Amino acid sequence: MEIVIKLSQFLLSLSILIILHELGHFIPAKLFKTRVEKFYLFFDIKYSLLKKKIGETEYGIGWLPLGGYVKISGMIDESMDKQQMALPPQPWEFRSKPTWQRLIIMLGGVTVNFILAFIIYIGMTYAYGDFYIKNENIKDGIWVTNPVVEKAGLQTGDKLVAIDGKKVVRFVPALSGEVLTSKKITVNRNGQEQTITLPDNFIGNFIDADKKSVLGLRMPFVVGALADDSPNKGQLKAKDILISIEGKPFRYIDEVTTFLEANKGKKFAAVVLRKEKETPVTISVNEKGKLGVGLGALKEDNLERLGYYKFSKESYGFFESVPIGIQKGFDQLAGYWKQLKAIFNPNTGAYKGVGGFAAIYNVFPDSWSWEVFWSITALLSIMLGVMNLLPIPALDGGHVMFLLYEMISGRKPSDKFLEKAQMVGFVLLISLLLFANGNDIYKAIIGK
Repeated sequence: MEIVIKLSQFLLSLSILIILHELGHFIPAKLFKTRVEKFYLFFDIKYSLLKKKIGETEYGIGWLPLGGYVKISGMIDESMDKQQMALPPQPWEFRSKPTWQRLIIMLGGVTVNFILAFIIYIGMTYAYGDFYIKNENIKDGIWVTNPVVEKAGLQTGDKLVAIDGKKVVRFVPALSGEVLTSKKITVNRNGQEQTITLPDNFIGNFIDADKKSVLGLRMPFVVGALADDSPNKGQLKAKDILISIEGKPFRYIDEVTTFLEANKGKKFAAVVLRKEKETPVTISVNEKGKLGVGLGALKEDNLERLGYYKFSKESYGFFESVPIGIQKGFDQLAGYWKQLKAIFNPNTGAYKGVGGFAAIYNVFPDSWSWEVFWSITALLSIMLGVMNLLPIPALDGGHVMFLLYEMISGRKPSDKFLEKAQMVGFVLLISLLLFANGNDIYKAIIGK
C-alpha cells in the first residue's frame, strides 16, 4: 500500500507539471494561430494508451512516463520532422511567425512553471500558515550527528546566528538545505560568536557519508521499542523519558549517549519520566555502550509542555498570503539556483547527488499528505522551469538562445544548423538522463 501511495503522488505531481508546462506552449501557439499537431502527456513511442483528435490537434497519453510534449507545425524539435521542414513555409507554421511570437511560445512552458510554483506557495501560506521555532528560543543549540558536518566545524550545542551573512530568525527544516549549500556559517559557541568556513567539497563528502542528516533540534532521550536481548527489560518501558542518571540531570539524547559510551558494561540508578511521574529505575549499559532500546519521539505539544521548545504558528488572510507566498517562491528559486551552481562545479562533488526519476519518486512520503505533496510539487515546478531555461539545444532555453540571437543580429540560423544543434542537445540530454538515473541505480546497489 505504501508503494501505491508514493507512486500515486509521484505520477499525479508529474502529470500536473507536464500538462501545465505544455499548456504554456500550447496556449500562445493557438493565440498566434500556429498549428499544434499533438498534445501528449508522456511519450507515445510507437503507440499511445489513449488518443483523440479534436480539430487539428491530437490529444493523448503515451506509455512512457518520462515527460510530455506538444508538436508544433514548422518547428525543429525532438520529432526531427525533416520532411515537413523541406516543404515551403506555411502561414500556420511556427517558422513563419514573427520572432517575438516564437519567443513567447517558447517561454510559455517555463513561465507557467514559475507561476504555478508561486500560486502553490501562496495557497499553502493561506491554507497552512507558518509553523516554526524562533531561533532565539533554542537556548541549548542544535544537534549535529553527521561526522562530515562535525568535521566541517559545526558542533552539537552551537547556536545558529547567520548563514552566508543572512541572520537566522526562524528554525525550520529548510535550514538544513541552506547550510548544505552555504559557504560560511556564523554560530554562537559558549557565548562567543565564530564563523565557520565550509570546505569546497563539503556537499560531496556529505553525499558520500552514510548519515544524511545535516542538523536538527536536540531531543530528549525517549525509549522506543526494547530489543529482545535488551538488558533493561523489566526496568524501562516504551515512552519512558530518561531525565537523570546517578542524580545527574540529562536533558538531551546526545548527553545520554556520550555518558553511555564512556560507561560500557556498568549499571546505574536512574530516573525516568513515566506517564508524567518521575520513576526510579536501574539501567544496564551493554558492552557496546547501549541500553538495547530504540529511540522514540515526542510530538510538538509534548515537547512544548515539557519545556523543551515553544512552537509558533502564524495564520494569514488571503491578501497577506500573496506577498509571503511570492517571497517563499523566490527563496526556493534562489536556493535551487545555488544547488545547480554547486552541481556544475566539480570541486563541490555535488554532482554525485544528482538523481533521476527514482530520486524524485523517493522524495514523496509513504503516507498521503496534501501539504507535503504540494510543497514537493512547487519545488519540482521550479526545478523544471530552471532546467528548461538552460541554454541547451533541445530544451526551451536552447530555442530561446537562438531566437534572441536572431532578434539581436537580424539573421535567422539555418534549418540545417538548427537540426544539428537539436541533435547535439538531444545527445546531451540523453547523457544527463543516463547519468542521473545511473546515479539512482548505483545508490540502490551500494545502499546509499
